[in-house]
Amino acid sequence: MTIALIDDDEAVLDSLRLLLEGRGMAVEGFGCAEEFLASDALGRVSCIVSDVRLPGLSGLELQRTLNEQAHSAPLILITGHGDVPMAVSAIKAGAFDFVEKPYNADRLIALVEEACTVAQMMRVKHGQKAEILLRICEMPRRQREVMELVTEGLSNKQIAIRLGISPRTVENYRAWVMERLGATNLADLVRKVLTAQNFDER
Repeated sequence: MTIALIDDDEAVLDSLRLLLEGRGMAVEGFGCAEEFLASDALGRVSCIVSDVRLPGLSGLELQRTLNEQAHSAPLILITGHGDVPMAVSAIKAGAFDFVEKPYNADRLIALVEEACTVAQMMRVKHGQKAEILLRICEMPRRQREVMELVTEGLSNKQIAIRLGISPRTVENYRAWVMERLGATNLADLVRKVLTAQNFDER
């Protein structure tokens, strides 16, 4: 796992680097949020640890930028006591968590490990959603029509009338769609289709 560290204080940056590298984590350091965002690190980091108060973009503004660019790398903020309200605003905007200075090393390590675990789970989930959407897009038009009507709650007979085909043909298409999407039952099929629709709207 690779961790991005963002702090304009080089001593703090070095201290954090030593702490995380001592736990076997790869680390990339940046002096400000703009430098990080302009790099190619965002596509490969598992977690971002940043001071909340930075020259240029603050930790809160960094989280908002991550949201705008649809990046899901979890952000952990390190904050002084006076910056807690800003950190709380960042949490509301989607940041993973924050720790107050002077931070407890074990707590910070635990948070980073938890954030990386969550990020990995999200990547897997994202991949599964993309796979479902791809399978739906590859379906012939008629199968997709049957799938959509099934998920709307129509019976095979109602679908047959709507599409002008036999109930037996609907049954065959329905079985094919279930198999194609790996759905175990109707409820599972509906969940998968909704998941794909939500993914496609992003």
